[in-house]
Amino acid sequence: MDSTSDSSSSFSSKRVVWLIAIPLILVFLYFALKGSTNYYILSNNESKHNINPPIAQLQKQLISNLERVEVGLVRVRVAIKEAHRKNQTFDDPEYVPTGPIYWNPTAFHRSYMEMEKHFKIYVYEEGDPPVFHYSDSQGILGIEGILIHQIEISKFRTNDPEKAHVYFLPFSVLSIVSYVYVVDSRAWSPMQNTAADYIDEISRKYPYWNRSLGSDHFMLACHDWAPTISFGVPYLYKNSIRVLCNANTSERFNPTKDVTLPEIYLPQGKMDGLMGGPSPSNRSVLVFYAGGIHGYIRQVLMEHWGKNDDPDVQIHEYLPENVSYYGMIRKSKFCICPSGYEVASPRMVEALYMGCVPVLLKDHYVAPFNDVLNWKSFAVEMNSTDILNLKKILMSIPQQQYIIMQTRGLQVRRHFEVNFPPKRYDVFHMILHSIWLRRLNIQVHDTKDG
Repeated sequence: MDSTSDSSSSFSSKRVVWLIAIPLILVFLYFALKGSTNYYILSNNESKHNINPPIAQLQKQLISNLERVEVGLVRVRVAIKEAHRKNQTFDDPEYVPTGPIYWNPTAFHRSYMEMEKHFKIYVYEEGDPPVFHYSDSQGILGIEGILIHQIEISKFRTNDPEKAHVYFLPFSVLSIVSYVYVVDSRAWSPMQNTAADYIDEISRKYPYWNRSLGSDHFMLACHDWAPTISFGVPYLYKNSIRVLCNANTSERFNPTKDVTLPEIYLPQGKMDGLMGGPSPSNRSVLVFYAGGIHGYIRQVLMEHWGKNDDPDVQIHEYLPENVSYYGMIRKSKFCICPSGYEVASPRMVEALYMGCVPVLLKDHYVAPFNDVLNWKSFAVEMNSTDILNLKKILMSIPQQQYIIMQTRGLQVRRHFEVNFPPKRYDVFHMILHSIWLRRLNIQVHDTKDG
């Protein structure tokens, strides 16, 4: 009897030890992975259903919703790195990114597919139109309203904030300027306070802003005043992802966390009549620009080229009567896309739409999607010091190189198309992918965990 009792007691003691030890081991494994820069790599022979059993157990038993989100992002980072390392290609019935227009097409493709599978956006419901959840979708700044609406009804939207990777602050800067700003008052504080009061409200109601100090939140705006309005909330401009048309590094645009929104003008509210143009051999004008003379770069451009008689260089403030602006783009090999008072302009996208090679004549501008797209492969990049040598620089590009750049521009324009509803790889999805990449670059910790 005593022997049996001793054996039973010993067995029970061992069970207690194991019951204590196993959870501790799992917690150690999770935090070891969480703090490591050498993420777990899948081998070709491992089933995705059997990877990393300790993490799978932790997800079910020991970790918070935030930690579960972060573990999922660890796996995404691993998959992207693996695609890059092995130069993997993936089947895609609609489009497979290839060629030099991309810095790394395989890594981009894998990242994009992971976004489609996993990315979740929570849209705060607080606030009423027209300042919140709405913006005018017409005119030169209409892309702001179009994308706010498309995010609100997107398949990427989740109603469960615990599952979200990012949180959308749905105020419209265009609407703030229209409904809050007092004309000629030069008063920034009422507009800045509108954004600040909104963030104060959601930070009191939800834990997510305070948890990350805004680093997993994003705003979206195309109005030139958006950066200045964001300065009214220090964590908004320092930490949050700002999706801005005014992507000017001299005005504190930070390309490591902010996203360039291309300014896109759709005269009829859609792309009808904007797409396509003649082949390179049927373009008789070397370079074209027409537009208002505001801002230093445009003034210098007009001073040196606006009054010349060279038929190859068509630089105008106003086009002659009966000369079509879009017709001139389609007749030209290169189209100048200069900064005005601010760096954003719809001319860059208009050029891509119509088969004219863009000439980005800007200082301090971060081109859209430049973490994915190699702009030098399909556009000419200049700054203000190059204006005097404009024709010389463009004439030095061999005809064969120009044809290659023009062909690549036709390939890349799918990423700038505005579709209703959105289509894969279009501008809506590329903006979301840029936000997705920024989220992959950070790790959010729960403040209560220290």
